[in-house]
Amino acid sequence: MTSESPAARAARLSLLAGVAVFALKLGGYALTGSVGLLSDALESTVNIAAALLLGLSVRFAARPADASHPYGHAKAEYVSSFAEGLLIGVAGALIVEASVGRLLHPEYLEFSGSAVALTVLASAINAAVGTYLVRVGRAQRSVALEGDGHHVLSDVWSSAAVLAGVLVAMLTGWSWLDPLVGLAVALGILVVAWRVVRRSLGGLLDETLPAGEVERLRAAIERHRGAFLEYHDLRTRRAGRAAFVDFHLVLPGALPLQAAHDLMDDIEASIHEVLPDVSIVIHVEPEAFAQGTKLDLRL
Repeated sequence: MTSESPAARAARLSLLAGVAVFALKLGGYALTGSVGLLSDALESTVNIAAALLLGLSVRFAARPADASHPYGHAKAEYVSSFAEGLLIGVAGALIVEASVGRLLHPEYLEFSGSAVALTVLASAINAAVGTYLVRVGRAQRSVALEGDGHHVLSDVWSSAAVLAGVLVAMLTGWSWLDPLVGLAVALGILVVAWRVVRRSLGGLLDETLPAGEVERLRAAIERHRGAFLEYHDLRTRRAGRAAFVDFHLVLPGALPLQAAHDLMDDIEASIHEVLPDVSIVIHVEPEAFAQGTKLDLRL
């Protein structure tokens, strides 16, 4: 039997935590009738849906390359992350609708220590799970897992804001403050939704690697500068854990084939040192193809 991967275990934990947190927050809303707590609970339904998508995507993305998908299945994580961003946006819109309705028709809130305790417990669970998801996501180079972790952690801050506003509304009788808190939370949720969607689209559209990784890549190639004439047409992209790099390398025309092959191996080894899980394609060209520049920076 194949053991469960760290990413799959983290995705399962995210789902279980999402269900537990939703139940706790829904209990807080039932005790108070607060639209702020309702908005907090609605966001947790997004966490559950996102966790379901996450579990499916990390398993699909982990499949090895095959005849139909020679580059692997890693982009499934970006599809999952994009869908999560859309769901987060839907949750934000629902909170706006509920908050506006309560602004137009205010309701007095009674203080409930039990509701406060349930909300605090839910936030503590989210803080622990979100931190764990981000840590595992970075270790596994899983954009979907790390994105879900940041989403869960953002829920902690929104819950804190909701709780503060609801407490003030309960203690002062300022019923209008409750829906205003809901609107503020909705704005934050919509910002998170945009960031998740934007990052997912970047992966689906093959954005270049981050500047820091590209600089390390260049340094690894330049380490062998004395053995080649120049390189150009450098291109990079990432799909989940895997990075893809290709470029043209101009070699002296008199260089033997075996020496050229050994040089390719040395350059690839240097790149692997700075970019784990990278697939490299080097197109060798004779010196007649030299462009007369040290480096083409088009990425």
